Amino acid sequence: MYRVQGYLRECLESVLNQSCGDFELIVVDDHSPDACGAIAAEYAERDARVRLLSTAAHAGTGAARNAGAGQACGRHLLFLDGDDILLPGALEAVADRLATAGEPEPDLLLLGHDSIDWWGDVHPAGVSFDDPLGATPAAWNRVFRRDFFVRHGLRFPDGPYGDVLPVHQATLLAADNTAVLDEVCVRWRERRSGSVSTTPGRHHFAITEQYAYLLAATPDAADRARLFPYMIRHLLAVLTDPGRIAAPDRADFFRAVSDHYRTHRPDDYQPPAGEAGPRHRALAAGSYAAFRAVRAADSGLAHGRAVLGAGKKALRRQVLRTAYRADLHRPLDPDLAVYGAYWNRGVSCNPAAIHRKARELAPHIRGVWVVGSRYRDRLPEGTDHVIEGSRGYWQVMARATYLVNNSGFPGGFTKRPGQIYLQTHHGTPLKTMGLDQRRYPAGGHGISFAKVLDHADQWDYSLSANQHSTEVWERVYPSTYEALNLGYPRNDVYFTSAADDIARIRAGLGIEPGQRAVLYAPTHRDYQQGFHPRLDLARFADLLGPSCVLLVRAHYYYREAAHLAPRPRTGHVIDVTDHPSTEELALAADVLITDYSSLMFDYACLDRPVVVYAPDWQAYRLSRGTYLDPLSGRLGDTPGAIATSEPELRDLFRHDGWDTDATAKLREAFRARFCPYEDGRAAERVVRRVFG
Repeated sequence: MYRVQGYLRECLESVLNQSCGDFELIVVDDHSPDACGAIAAEYAERDARVRLLSTAAHAGTGAARNAGAGQACGRHLLFLDGDDILLPGALEAVADRLATAGEPEPDLLLLGHDSIDWWGDVHPAGVSFDDPLGATPAAWNRVFRRDFFVRHGLRFPDGPYGDVLPVHQATLLAADNTAVLDEVCVRWRERRSGSVSTTPGRHHFAITEQYAYLLAATPDAADRARLFPYMIRHLLAVLTDPGRIAAPDRADFFRAVSDHYRTHRPDDYQPPAGEAGPRHRALAAGSYAAFRAVRAADSGLAHGRAVLGAGKKALRRQVLRTAYRADLHRPLDPDLAVYGAYWNRGVSCNPAAIHRKARELAPHIRGVWVVGSRYRDRLPEGTDHVIEGSRGYWQVMARATYLVNNSGFPGGFTKRPGQIYLQTHHGTPLKTMGLDQRRYPAGGHGISFAKVLDHADQWDYSLSANQHSTEVWERVYPSTYEALNLGYPRNDVYFTSAADDIARIRAGLGIEPGQRAVLYAPTHRDYQQGFHPRLDLARFADLLGPSCVLLVRAHYYYREAAHLAPRPRTGHVIDVTDHPSTEELALAADVLITDYSSLMFDYACLDRPVVVYAPDWQAYRLSRGTYLDPLSGRLGDTPGAIATSEPELRDLFRHDGWDTDATAKLREAFRARFCPYEDGRAAERVVRRVFG
């Protein structure tokens, strides 16, 4: 495992949850700079089958696999990358196939596999097992008998494409003792960024070196002749993949492949018929021009390029209006920062806290807020701002050096070289986000996931309040940004507010001295329109009695349609939907009642009671998907007391079940997991890191 923290838990659980449990799981931390080591250590602590090995320095996949194989005690070896998974029942199917293979036991068992891209689409491998050499040359789609692996001294070399040498060597050595399991057991997760196979560059030239080593280590001419067509097929696949070989490197790579072709081609070799034939003839002639002509003749590819090019031009014409194009030729302003929050709704959340701290620590930087025209009246007096879509907006977007947002900037702006974009996000993800929403149409309706990825490609930094968030962001917004595990600046106020500050906020809300304030803040539902509290507010307020006040906060999606504003007070019910600061409401509240809102993670900073009131948990979970179960009662997942119906909620408050020793323990574990960086100085850390 190396830089796969967003994928590792699912990988490990795919192994540990197998129906066949007779295995050891050796996890090799190849000096990963992220949280891989900590995640693996967590699993090793709670499951005796997991053993963690750590390298002293980053050595690469080959060295890590060799280290793991050297420590293995099992009868067989199965290698798995930290971002891939075993499908359910895979190990049981392997054990059954080995048991029915007869004697002698197979030295090599080939497995079926498929792949899944970052969109969530599964692609069959489409590989025939007619000749084992034709199977994808990967370590993870085969099981090696360990004494066979050790006896022949099989090892993975350093560098990319290290599977080629030992995998093909094993296939040749086990030619008379190989079995096949034609069942998909392994799922290769194609990562959009951060893996050798999806990053263009000259490191892919290593495949030609690996095949050179393989041919040199294969003394038998008949074996080399068997290898040759599969080698060329593999090399051509890399050559024609724009995700591996960039256009400027393609001629050089072609020449390397052509050299292999002409040097190692068996005397009696006949090029394949059909589509591959012209490519082989171009390789034999060493003519890159001929190869390019073959490629150009591929009308499907030419059409795809034309469509892609036309789409990009249309988008560019739409976005880069005349004034914007002119401003793009002007130099960036090193002292200009643009801020946005919640799709241009005003000054709030993490960007607001960063803006305040930047004015203190970097006063030379001018901060400008992007706001929608219908929200301009909500801006604090004196706020330097531009209206989205206006000329002023395009001017600052063209020239600002710093861009800070918790959602996205409007209009499909194009980031310039030299601009620094900090994505702060606006909450710890309990519900599915980003690409994971594709599995839940109710939550993903109307979302262009291509635009989601385009947006993530603009980020330089992604801010996290906890390791859970970091892992999720990495997986659902796959790109090359740097994760900043610095805490949420909007939560600083929970640590810096004094008793006088809280008393002032409570008085401003109409909370009398000595009253207990209960904040009810449910989140929105993707499967319904409008704000429909699953609670009889007046009846619940009557239960709480005159010593309490019920603050009701509808989600900002429903601000214009919450239907509470006409009666801001009903007894001790106060509608705080329009209050500009969620943080102030949290400071004022003695207890929080919520369902699936990310507010529960922030409120945990205050170490005050939280009640999860979730009467529609099954509907919400199935329609939107979630990353944890706040109703499970597990330490770290549940923040406090639980109610799944209105009578249960009333009973909690009638009998003081909302704050007990048991709920305090839940709250403590929840706070430890989701507030590890919060100490009142997150904004300072962010400003110093991003603004220098």
